[in-house]
Amino acid sequence: MASPKGQAIDLSTLSTPQLTQVKKQLDDELEHLTSSFQQLRAAQAKFRECLRSIATGVTGAVEVPLTTSLYVPGKLADTENVIVDVGTGFYVEKVNTTHVKLALQYFDLSTKDATKFYEAKVDELGNNLKDLETIVQNKSNSLRMVEDGMPCYFNLVQYELMDAN
Repeated sequence: MASPKGQAIDLSTLSTPQLTQVKKQLDDELEHLTSSFQQLRAAQAKFRECLRSIATGVTGAVEVPLTTSLYVPGKLADTENVIVDVGTGFYVEKVNTTHVKLALQYFDLSTKDATKFYEAKVDELGNNLKDLETIVQNKSNSLRMVEDGMPCYFNLVQYELMDAN
């Protein structure tokens, strides 16, 4: 197991409260990382859905979500230009001016550009997911080492107490 500075910690040198604290910290970190992993997977799925929507939207036929489970058929008025949600309330759309107004969150964006944008996001999230998966596996291994070491440690303490009597 590694300490914050990347140094190995000998679990046999830890007291019972320290070992319990290390286990709790690893449990908390693992829970947070797992939650983050699930959120990244959900974001990646949404970007893939956006890609699918662009691909099928070229025909003009779309399904408009009214709720999370209710969709109605719709038709795109303009299949060449799209509005893309780039996060935190910012949208990208095609404007009729020659200048791109970055401060006003407007970009010249065709469906090809939107496809490239979403593909890049899916790839970026995929790389982040791989990195996070490695971290989660390392934390899980560390937690398993602590959990495996705890019964041995408690048996040793109990044995020492019995010897003292």
